[in-house]
Amino acid sequence: MGTSNSMSKKALITGVDSFTGQHLSLYLKKYGYEVYGTSQIESDEKIYKCDITVQEDIVNVIKDVKPDYLIHLAGVSFVAHSNNNDFYKVNSVGSVNILDALVATKHYPSKIIMVSSATVYGSQKIESLDELLCCKPSNHYGASKYSMECLASAYFQKLNILIARPFNYTGIGHSCDFLIPKIIKHYKDKSETIELGNIDVTREFNDIEFVCEAYRKLLECDSKSKIVNIASGRGVKLLSVIKHMNNIAKYKINVVTNQLFVRENEIDTLVGSTKLLFDLVGEINQKDFSQTLREMYDA
Repeated sequence: MGTSNSMSKKALITGVDSFTGQHLSLYLKKYGYEVYGTSQIESDEKIYKCDITVQEDIVNVIKDVKPDYLIHLAGVSFVAHSNNNDFYKVNSVGSVNILDALVATKHYPSKIIMVSSATVYGSQKIESLDELLCCKPSNHYGASKYSMECLASAYFQKLNILIARPFNYTGIGHSCDFLIPKIIKHYKDKSETIELGNIDVTREFNDIEFVCEAYRKLLECDSKSKIVNIASGRGVKLLSVIKHMNNIAKYKINVVTNQLFVRENEIDTLVGSTKLLFDLVGEINQKDFSQTLREMYDA
């Protein structure tokens, strides 16, 4: 079904200038991929200005690049984004536009990874979340990603698709809109106090390199028509992040709970089962969490 020859390793990353896109682009290049990307702004000849809500834009990129592999990262990912309509317009409709463009141009990459999110699970009150659970998203971001999954699954017969559900991850260059970079910035600024929401939560905070390795291996594995967690099963309590950072920055910060930051429908524990991922690509190891924090603090 693929149109690619065995020598060609052209990868197209939508949202290539995002935090994940920048890391993944460098990572794939190390493994011999020729990387192209889409962005809201044009920056070089391999990065195309493309609005995924406009199908014609995508068709033009597909025709020009003819990618052997496609990783769809572009989307609205900040949960507190102010316009709820954008989540659906970009994350749901925009994603399907990409699949429609591939079918319309009769271009069939060896593998397409549609990136969803672990937030589709919502609050399940279970220790470890696996792909067979019934999804119960509790915010517009999660719901828009879940609707993308449902719509993309309808293309399983036509295209070689894997749907990935990454759990939380971080690394150098991550926006301070997100929790871990926000905490680290407070320590870099030598702030005496940090205001956080619910501090009794447990999350996976995987290293961006772990995620890049998972994506690369999923691109190269034979599996398709599946939904798979990008998870390590390593839950980190938010309070232990503060402890690690107190050690790294060599002072104690004062943590204050700000009710404005306490999210309605906050999920207590979000930790994923690694079974399917590791069955498909083998075990993926990652560095110790305190090392990730140190690298971000020193960057």
